[in-house]
Amino acid sequence: MRRAVPDNGKIAKDAKESVQECVSEFISFVTSEASDKCMKEKRKTISGEDLIWSLGTLGFEEYVEALKHYLKLYREVSIKPPSVFSQSCLLLHSKVC
Repeated sequence: MRRAVPDNGKIAKDAKESVQECVSEFISFVTSEASDKCMKEKRKTISGEDLIWSLGTLGFEEYVEALKHYLKLYREVSIKPPSVFSQSCLLLHSKVC
């Protein structure tokens, strides 16, 4: 939220709380759909592919291809040694790394 607001702008506490509630509800919504799929397939573990599938099923299909791409990149980076991991993070411009 902070990046969307000018430097001198403020975000009210109730606005932050509302966004957090929406994010939590969205995560539950997507996870529930993926969980249902896994139950039907008699699996106990929800995978990244299951979550991406559920996003497509729930009407967020415009994100599916990009998420598949980033999941593939994440998995490629995850299996490499730490020095390669750091370099790959720079390439992805990710603050998470």
